[in-house]
Amino acid sequence: MIQGLARRGRFLLAPLAGAIAAVGQAPYDLPLLLFAGLIAAFWLYRAQSGRPWRAALLGWGFGFGYFLHALQWIVSPFMVDVARHGWMAPFALILLAAGIALFWGLAFGAARWLAPRRVWVLAVTWAAVELLRAYIFTGFPWAMPAQALVGVMAGQGMAWVGPYALNLWLFFTAALLVMRGALTVRLGQGALALSMALLLVLPPQAPPAPLTDNVVRLVQPNAAQRDKWNPDTFEFYFKRQLDYTAAAPQSAGAAPDLVIWPETAIPWALDMAGSALAEIGAASEVPVVLGVQRRQNMRYYNSLVVLDANGAVDQLYDKHHLVPFGEYMPMGDLMARFGIHGLAAQEGNGYSSGPGAQLVDLGALGTGLPLICYEAVFAHDVNAAPERPSFLMQVTNDAWFGKAAGPKQHLAQARMRAIEQGLPMARAANTGISAMIDPWGRVTASLALNTEGFVDAPLPKPLPPTLYSRSGDLPLALLFALLLAGLVMRRRRAGNAD
Repeated sequence: MIQGLARRGRFLLAPLAGAIAAVGQAPYDLPLLLFAGLIAAFWLYRAQSGRPWRAALLGWGFGFGYFLHALQWIVSPFMVDVARHGWMAPFALILLAAGIALFWGLAFGAARWLAPRRVWVLAVTWAAVELLRAYIFTGFPWAMPAQALVGVMAGQGMAWVGPYALNLWLFFTAALLVMRGALTVRLGQGALALSMALLLVLPPQAPPAPLTDNVVRLVQPNAAQRDKWNPDTFEFYFKRQLDYTAAAPQSAGAAPDLVIWPETAIPWALDMAGSALAEIGAASEVPVVLGVQRRQNMRYYNSLVVLDANGAVDQLYDKHHLVPFGEYMPMGDLMARFGIHGLAAQEGNGYSSGPGAQLVDLGALGTGLPLICYEAVFAHDVNAAPERPSFLMQVTNDAWFGKAAGPKQHLAQARMRAIEQGLPMARAANTGISAMIDPWGRVTASLALNTEGFVDAPLPKPLPPTLYSRSGDLPLALLFALLLAGLVMRRRRAGNAD
């Protein structure tokens, strides 16, 4: 009976430990609590015995608590049109958290099956499923543990090994701290814990970023999602962006060389926006980058255009990594017959996907890699650029993500991409947080969340190519494949010996 109560207690503690671990993510930004939650997860795993399905249930419970807390912003898109979608909000949060937690349940169950007495094996399987989560079913690596490290010294490791290897480092260190051992081992564990605490608290140790001679103006109209497409209000926000574009420089002698508006910055499709583009050209003496919808052959695209000084479209990029159930519905034309559309979709299938990553030529500023909203969540999308750009450029409409956790977590992911590539990022967000980010992931200039305005920010210089920008995720994937294959062979030999 006592053993049964203890077992049930561990299953109840797992979601609580997961919820505590999520405090490492924005808006709290307390990575020490993330690490404490991971230690608790490994301790619970070590203390729990039994079949793999019990371990899987434990891991699922930890993941459910973690993602339920970290992804609570997911209810915000459903509250834009409460009458139509509000009822879906709690189901969306619970089902999303429960679904993603299955990955962590798989990691715990696989570790118990592969090596029941080896706690460190869980570190390998856990990190492996986090890499899998970034790719399978179009990928959703949001709120990975390494995301919490973007503002501390430990996060600089992304430039060397990438975010998924940093997950492995976090998990393996947490596993080492719960392993049993002699006095010398425990002393070593204490020293390891102290060093980890320092890496999770100290900010990045790097000098101020060297700057180019170029200035980028980031425009933030702060249009609420319910007002963004409203015929009674969208002209107001369009004029606000025109006024910010035409405004005098914020610093004497620092006129902008480029102006960036956010995702879907104007309510008109590109083929219907000729007069609006001309007004933008008249407001600016330099190129303007903005997000816009476009139509072609009965399909819609979520696009980015570069306008020259006359307001003519000089270059075009179509978003290629779309948000499932948001920007498109799987089997969308069929679903549309039942009145089911993606939240941001136009008709049926919603937006169509562009051909892939591409660069835009921005003259004296060099080349920029456009990332439209969700595309900045994926490290491999940035690595897929045809060649190394001079800087990264994100336009986004974070009004969908609510007023706290969602936009701040999205900014954290933008900072991750800058660290991984050793490149600055210019980020224009409708409701914030618009920011200039240096190659170490530090915000050098920004506009506060849920405010309107613009900021003229000097563009930092890029660093030399990072190791991760050269290697990508393939070496880590091969390492996981070899380790897991070796563990499977070891288990089979042990079974044959029995």
